[in-house]
Amino acid sequence: MMGVEHITNLLHLDGAVVTAISDPHPDSRDWAQLAVGLDTPLQRFESHHELLASGACDAVVIASPNHTHHQVLLDVLATPHHVMVEKPLCTTVAHCLDVIAAAEATAADWPDRVVWMGLEYRYMPPTTAVLHEVRSGALGEVRMVAIREHRFPFLPKVGNWNRFTRNTGGTLVEKCCHFFDLMNQVVDRAPQRVMASGAQDVNHLDESYDGEVPDILDNAYVIVEYDGGARAMLDLCMFAEASRNEQEISVVGHLGKVEALVTEGVVRVGHRADGIGVVAERPAHDPSIRHQGMHHGASYLEHVGFRDAILLGTPPAVTLHDGLMSVAVGEAAHRSIELGRPVAMQEVLPS
Repeated sequence: MMGVEHITNLLHLDGAVVTAISDPHPDSRDWAQLAVGLDTPLQRFESHHELLASGACDAVVIASPNHTHHQVLLDVLATPHHVMVEKPLCTTVAHCLDVIAAAEATAADWPDRVVWMGLEYRYMPPTTAVLHEVRSGALGEVRMVAIREHRFPFLPKVGNWNRFTRNTGGTLVEKCCHFFDLMNQVVDRAPQRVMASGAQDVNHLDESYDGEVPDILDNAYVIVEYDGGARAMLDLCMFAEASRNEQEISVVGHLGKVEALVTEGVVRVGHRADGIGVVAERPAHDPSIRHQGMHHGASYLEHVGFRDAILLGTPPAVTLHDGLMSVAVGEAAHRSIELGRPVAMQEVLPS
């Protein structure tokens, strides 16, 4: 699904041509061909090793199942290919550190190579508007961040890989690394401690795969405490299709507040000095987006940034370290649920 999403965005991007795909699943290769166009030349490989050795491309996008990212990335980073990897970077902090070390070890061999972490929620226009308000200083010092995602259950995927924590890293890594990345961007301080409560209460309990029932969380609250005292909270429910907005984001500083209703594409900003209840509301959209896709045009804008970094030789705007930190908060949250206590970030991240 995400492979096709990336292909469709690339087809709308000036200067990009989709020349090859690799996937061990025949139906997925067929879906890729259909996305590119049945009459369009496309080299199709069963293995990513074959694709990397083919010389057919100079940049690759990794949109494979989460638990494959670690090895595929290590293989790609042993080549000069520019690379964008879908979230999460890897399913564990240890594997994230492995790929960061591999990227650093080979950086001198290919100094112009761009390694881009795919955290496209940063690029959704309502979220971009929130980040702009925060970075402009209009809210003052950020003290509280609240993100709510009330949505539908996990979709079916090839081989049902996303039904099991061992493949995904757990819901708070697989799904929520996006939101932890946004928290980290908004607060712009190091996360210090994580407290979480979550469970699998509704979804997938009547499913069985080779005699095994899925074990992925479908709801949780997560609180992240940051250096400097700011706090962020995630409210996740994956059996809440009956919601007007799938995502809502609120940021409060000592001078004011901004909130975004992502599905409606609305941003509201208020300043304490203007008085109680005085709030300006505006739509959030980006006219440069050529393809909306599944993420309100965010994937398209992400690819614009990736392309420009390649062509201009500029550093990636979203780094592997960003990917590591988003996974680390998710891993700490899962550990907090398992242990029934707050978890310091130093318990999951080396000093």
